Parts: sequence; structure tokens; C-alpha cells
Amino acid sequence: MAACGNSGEKKDSGMMNTGDAAQKVYVAPGEYDEFYAFMSGGFSGQISVYGLPSGRLLKVVPVFSQDAEKGYGYNEETKPMLNTSYGFVPWDDAHHPELSQTDGVPDGRWIFINGNNTPRIARVDLTTFETTEIIEIPNSGGNHSSPFITENSEYVVAGTRFSVPFPQKDVPIDSYKENFKGALTYIKADEPGNMDVSFQILVPGYDYDLAHSGKGKSHGWTFFTTYNTEESHTLKEVNASQNDKDFIAAVNWKKAEEYLKQGKGKKMPANYMHNYYDEETHTATSTEKKEVTVLIPSECPGLIYYLPTPKSPHGVDVDPTGEYIVGNGKLSADLTVHSFDKMLTAIENEEFEGEVDGIPILKLDAVSAGTVSSGGLGPLHTEFDGKGNAYTTFFISSEVVKWKLGTWEVLDRAPCYYSVGHLMIPGGDSKSPWGKYLVALNKITKDRYLPTGPEMNHSAQLYDISGDKMELLLDFPTIGEPHYAQAIPADIVMKNSKKIYPIEENKHPHAVKNEKDVRVERDGNVVRVYITSIRSHFNPDNIEGIKVGDKVYFHLTNLEQDWDTPHGLSIMGARNAELLVMPGQTETLVWEPQKPGVYPFYCTDFCSALHQEMQGYIRVSPKGANVPIKWSLDGEE
Repeated sequence: MAACGNSGEKKDSGMMNTGDAAQKVYVAPGEYDEFYAFMSGGFSGQISVYGLPSGRLLKVVPVFSQDAEKGYGYNEETKPMLNTSYGFVPWDDAHHPELSQTDGVPDGRWIFINGNNTPRIARVDLTTFETTEIIEIPNSGGNHSSPFITENSEYVVAGTRFSVPFPQKDVPIDSYKENFKGALTYIKADEPGNMDVSFQILVPGYDYDLAHSGKGKSHGWTFFTTYNTEESHTLKEVNASQNDKDFIAAVNWKKAEEYLKQGKGKKMPANYMHNYYDEETHTATSTEKKEVTVLIPSECPGLIYYLPTPKSPHGVDVDPTGEYIVGNGKLSADLTVHSFDKMLTAIENEEFEGEVDGIPILKLDAVSAGTVSSGGLGPLHTEFDGKGNAYTTFFISSEVVKWKLGTWEVLDRAPCYYSVGHLMIPGGDSKSPWGKYLVALNKITKDRYLPTGPEMNHSAQLYDISGDKMELLLDFPTIGEPHYAQAIPADIVMKNSKKIYPIEENKHPHAVKNEKDVRVERDGNVVRVYITSIRSHFNPDNIEGIKVGDKVYFHLTNLEQDWDTPHGLSIMGARNAELLVMPGQTETLVWEPQKPGVYPFYCTDFCSALHQEMQGYIRVSPKGANVPIKWSLDGEE
């Protein structure tokens, strides 16, 4: 009997029934997970895709950072995706994935994510799981309250975490209160290829931390948390926590659209980039933008209001009905919940307690719906299960707390391991959550996993929330720092998944659609190699006539038309990365040989039993040599 027990089980395993939990997360060989979960990669700059409930890593989608595995940001086609007004920036800090929505429900078309450091927002196409568009955000510093979407994907928003001079200029830092301003940015996002800044709202120089757009009755509004209403510029951990209350900024973007039609927007100079990857040409291009339209609240009554909320709020979350707006003041033990209906009444009755830069401040008592008392320590984020319940993370007390909307009663609490930040319920910030699971995204994992030196991965913990009590099922390490995540039923996304790029639709200017058209061409010191791959050879696989000092473009077209048969290309001594080319796709690697010799190249992605034989040679002659261009496959030129 003793031999059948779990005598080696850790005592701090979360008081879970391990057999029952294992059964709930088990996905049999050949079976699919129920949900796709998209997690931010934090300082990796990427999105990682996991299956739920298994916790299996399915893919890493490169977004803001170069990725040598896939050649993203290294090949010539995707380098423009990382262009900014500061030049080529091959890294960012990705925090908040946000699925596109139709009528307030995730629809599986796209997922957006913010670049926090060099302010950007990216669109990932979920038919290919590839980044197809990136827009830079001007007049912003620390693009944190982003890219929370409106309920029909009309806009994604971007609030500046660090207020900066507007427009940027050289001023003393201690002139913060005089010269620094914030910008709340609305980006048109409903048409791929046409993302752009629709308008910006000039706001006081606070720190705008997080956001959520309204839904249902509150459609047409977006809510942003603010801290540092003290407008401090130094030692903010002390100086930005002096006021008893900070604000939630409530923006009426429908009213903004009216003011824009009336010509109230002011054109202001700006400098930002729009990058778009065209799936027909398999190539990205960059367009420089030179101005933005700005609305000034003092000139646009009814555009924006401030709702007092406990100081230093982090998350702001809107329940599925659109009525309740939850402010998570992280220095408070209580949660203050605002009422959208009461907010409208307070606006109509002008129940104000002052204003800042033309923005009315509503009275707290006039907009408050209730308080969740003694929930825990350090409330950060709230999501909803669609059954009238809310779930809030408490960072300091390392727990998730379940409470009832309307009665504000605490119903359950579950420990997290450790220091939980965001949480995610599939569809939990939408009108119709799939309230079966909850994922806690934890910052510290010491003693949870095998040690890996001074740093350990962050952790996602999966809870079953289908019953009255939360049940911990699984924890698994994550890539980078997973600030936030979103999940969606797999069948919504997978039915649209692209399997190949039809070769006849390939409009890449250097595509080679059959082997008879392969060739090598010289124009001065520029050499273009038009090369194909198919199981299990390159054509050509012997190339001569390359010289030191040449700039050699390898335009590789993968002729396969079968699912899951990419081919790679790597050249010894190349100073970038491999190419990883999907079936029917064309990608380009640039190589500048440094010294004479014969250099092998090979396929880096296993493709067949003769994968090892998929290789070739390039002869490089000294600069000025008279060796003619020549190419062949099996001796046939």
C-alpha cells in the first residue's frame, strides 16, 4: 500500500488532487488542445503560443525581435518590419496580446501586441501565425496601456506610460510640470495593411498604465488607469504615491469621431513608421509618416473625464455587461468598482470636484458602484467568467481571489506560486467569456522547477474555475516574462490556418516557380542567385564565379506544395542567420564573402530521409579574379 502512495510529492504542491488534475490536463497523443493561449514574451519581444489545458508550447511568433530560428528580422523580406524613426530596432518589450473582436467576442482573425520600449503595436495574422504589420506610436514613451481593442476592432489604443515633451524637444527634466504631456492614441486597425494613428488626445503629464475599452452599454468608451498625478520626475516609488487618489481616464471615442468630423483636430508634426508585410509578394515595406491629428480636451467638451480611484492603480477592467469598471489600486487592500450608468448620470448632472487641463474630475461617490473589501494585498488585474463572477490577482499576497459582481462578496481564494501579475480567462475581458480555465502569470518561480543558474523562467499556473472552488491543475514555465495572455477556443482559429503558400500566387519579384528558371546573375559586384529547394536538393547546388567583395543575394523559393515542409538555407560564414522558407514562399539571404575558398551550404530544417544530403558548395575567388559565373546541378549547367 505504501508503495502506491505519493510519498515523494512536494508538500507545497497547491493542495491539488494530483490524479484528478493530471486527468484534466491530459491531452492524448494525436489529440488537440481545447484552447490556443497567446502569451506575451516580455523582454524577448515575441509571442509564445501554448495549448490549454496541456501547457504544451506550440510556437514562438517573432514580432519585435530578430529570431535566428526563423530568419525573422535577418532575411531581406522581414528586415523592414523592424524599422522605426530611430532606425532599425531589432528588440522590444512585448507586454499585452489582444485578440481581434467582433461584437465584443474574440474572432480569431488577428492578435495585436504592444512594444513597450520603442512605442509600437504589431498585428499577427492568425492564418499564418506571422507578424504582418507594425505601427510606431509618436509622442509616446513606454507604450504600456496598449493595445486594448474596441469591441468591433475599430481601434486599438496606446497610452503613454512615460509622459514626454510634446512634441519632443530639449528641455530640463525638472521642467516636467511645464513641458511634459501624455498622449492617448487611437489606431485604426480594422483593415490589414492600413493601420495608422487616427487621432491622439493631449492629456496631462501623468503615467498612463493600462486600459480596456468598453463593451455593450459602454461601447464607445475606453478606460485608462493613471498614476503619478503628482507629476513627479524622480524617485517615483515615493514621489508618485503621495496623493490619496489617482484616476481612471474615461475617453468617449465616439465623441472624438464627432469632433474630428467638425474639424476640431489639429495637425501636428510627427515622425513615425508603418511597416507592412504583403503575403502576395512575401515582402515587407516601410512608410514614413510625418504628422498626426491631435484633439485638445479643453476645446472638446465631453471627450474625456477623470474618475478618482485608489492610488497607484494598475489594471482597469470592464465586466461582460459593460456596466462595471474595476480599478485595481495596487497600494490598496480594497477594490473600487465604478458604475458606467452612474458615471453617465454624474456627467449629466455635472457632479464634478474640479478639473485638470479642461478635463472634469467626477466625484468618487457619484460614480462608485461598490467596494470589494479585504480581498488581499496588492490587487493588479481582474477578469470575468461570464457567470457573474470576477477574479482578481493580488501580487503581494500571491493569490487569485474570486468575488461576486453586484454583491462584492469574496467567494474563494487560491494561492499562486509566486507573486502573480496578470491573469487570463479565455475571453475573460470580452462580452462572452469561456469561463472554464484561469491562467495565473507569476513572476517568481524559485523552488518550483529544477534550478537553472541565477535566473529561472517565469511561470503560468492553470486553474479549473468551472466549479464553485478554484482548483490548481498545472504549472509550466514560460518564455520571457509573460505579462499578459489571451486564449480562444482552438476550433475558431484552426479552421482558417494556412497550410501552404500556393506557388502560382507567389508575386515575389525574385521568385523562381520551377527548376528550369534557376540562374545566377551578376551586375557589377552584385550577384543574385535564383535558387530553389525541394526534397532533397537545392538547384543549383554548385556555384562558381563569386568573388571577395561581392554582395550576393540568395533568393530561395521553396517549391514544395505540401503542409509542414519548410526548407532552410545556411551558408558557412554568413553573418546573419538561416532562412526558413515555407512551402511556396520566397526569402532572401545576403552574403558578403570575406575570403577565398569553397563554402558549403545546406538545408537546416529536417525535410526527408535524405535531409543530410541536401547541401551544396559555393566557390569564392579572390577579388579581381577572372573566374566566370557558373552554376549546375548534377553537372548540368
